[in-house]
Amino acid sequence: MALHRLQTVWRQQLQALRQSLSVFQYSGRAVELVWSTDRLLTIVLAILTVGVGLLPGAIAYLGKLIVDGVVLAAQTGLETDRWRTLQYVGYEAVAIVVQSGCQQGILLCQSLLRGLLAQKISLLVMQKALTLDMAHFEDSEFYDKMMRAREGAAHRPLTVVSRTYGLVKDSLSLLTFGGLLLHFSAWAVLLLVLATIPPFISETRFAKDSFRLFNWRIPEKREHHYLEVLLAREDYAMEVKLYQLGPILLDRYCRMFEQLYREDRDLSIRRMVWSYLLGLISTIAFYGTYVWIIHEAIAGRISLGDLTMYLVVFRQGQNTFSSLLSSIGGMYEDNLYLANLYDFLEEEVPEPAGYATYGPQPGDGIRFENVSFTYPDNEKPALYQVSFHLPPGRKLAIVGKNGSGKTTLIKLLTRLYTPTSGRILLDGRDLQDWDLEALQRRIGVIFQHFVRYQFTVGENVGVGDVDHLMEQPLWEAATEKSTARPFIDELPDSFQTRLGRWFKSGRELSGGQWQKIALSRAFMRSNADILILDEPTSAVDAEAEAEIFDRLRSVTQDQIAILISHRFSTVRMADRIMVLAEGKVLEQGTHEELMQQGGRYAELFSLQAAGYR
Repeated sequence: MALHRLQTVWRQQLQALRQSLSVFQYSGRAVELVWSTDRLLTIVLAILTVGVGLLPGAIAYLGKLIVDGVVLAAQTGLETDRWRTLQYVGYEAVAIVVQSGCQQGILLCQSLLRGLLAQKISLLVMQKALTLDMAHFEDSEFYDKMMRAREGAAHRPLTVVSRTYGLVKDSLSLLTFGGLLLHFSAWAVLLLVLATIPPFISETRFAKDSFRLFNWRIPEKREHHYLEVLLAREDYAMEVKLYQLGPILLDRYCRMFEQLYREDRDLSIRRMVWSYLLGLISTIAFYGTYVWIIHEAIAGRISLGDLTMYLVVFRQGQNTFSSLLSSIGGMYEDNLYLANLYDFLEEEVPEPAGYATYGPQPGDGIRFENVSFTYPDNEKPALYQVSFHLPPGRKLAIVGKNGSGKTTLIKLLTRLYTPTSGRILLDGRDLQDWDLEALQRRIGVIFQHFVRYQFTVGENVGVGDVDHLMEQPLWEAATEKSTARPFIDELPDSFQTRLGRWFKSGRELSGGQWQKIALSRAFMRSNADILILDEPTSAVDAEAEAEIFDRLRSVTQDQIAILISHRFSTVRMADRIMVLAEGKVLEQGTHEELMQQGGRYAELFSLQAAGYR
């Protein structure tokens, strides 16, 4: 029984060791990442590191020669001995100058690589983000993972490379120091090694604790940052001031900081105390060896130069070996954070399926066939058994309460999500078989919560079609369709006016004007034959709304248009109206047909019409 327990403990310890060593797998990948960032700087950094590793031993040996030379010259009085000693001083000065130059060169290379590498990692994270599905962006755990990757690993690859080079440098220094110290005693070399192990164990242990704390606190840090955004961003300032939320949010912000700070403080204190106590072992070992070397010099068994060299070599060797073990411990910590980075970068994302750029039935339009969809981690379907057919040139209005599934339907049609069951056809072909870029080029969209880019007016419109982003004639045509052109012409620099207040000389627009800009964005895709408008006129007045929809009908005669709106004065202009409730289709038909049925649509229309009487 005892043997079995011993074997179990041994296996557990072996497994723990394997797991600890497994994190070092990212060191090689970090070196590859730095190498791909700038090969010349990486090579120069390696050469300078080797130089810095070899020079300390040479300088220590030259110091011995200088001291022995001084003693000899004082005893003989010969000019040749005096001149030889001065030559040693010159050699040492040159070595120190070269060493200083190498150290400064290392700092320069690291500084340049740090900036380039931070940009490269941010680029990798953003490129990965572009490949992710909408489900990732609606998952809080995903945001935690992305934040761990961005914050924890931004500088780690360079640190791993620096530590790797540091291992080479320290190993070379230890070889030279060990070779010199072996002439004194092999026991001194062994003492040098053993005295530095306890601090290394302490550093490794606390590195793991620090990493675990970092991972645990990511959600709290995200919330802390969110509170800062609420207090400092102009788009939240109005409501925060009017509702007098400032003191409450600021108090919550401070309390959260205090919690985060206490955790950091406690870990830092524990780390400092243990590092200090275990560091005393190294100090005791040094002074024990110090006494030993002095005793040997007094006994006449070593020269004064040997005394100086051995003291320097032992002290520097101790520091170097400690640095070497610290580098290993640091690499262990760095690899823990790099695991976060590569875990995010290697997040499995299915490649967009689809190959087709056209359908077998070009005049068939859009068909929903028993389409259902349930969001991840939800049990209740957002859409259930939805079916309808929308031929080219027809206009469909979708109405229903908030949460009825209207926006979800749009997400499925634009292939931001894939139906849980059923299928969506475009021109007789399943949406999943379409090439994603070809499909999205056929669709112009204005979302209810559109983005207000802090760009120029022209760029705000042009983002609707990135292939023609900077083409002013297309801006002008799109803004004519959306009725935004008149107020744009009144701006100081017309289409070149910067919008928003984030940057100097920016101009803020009214909600209705912003909405017309977003509508222009949808019209930028002049070749798109599907137009999706999610509450496109919620921020404009009734007169502007009527003008927009008159223009909309005239410029989209051959296009499919899907309109989501709570205003029934606009909905009635559609060829077909669909009423959604809890993800299900309650009614479909024209305005007249639905009014005759006297169902939910007729009830809602009558309620809204009563408000205008």
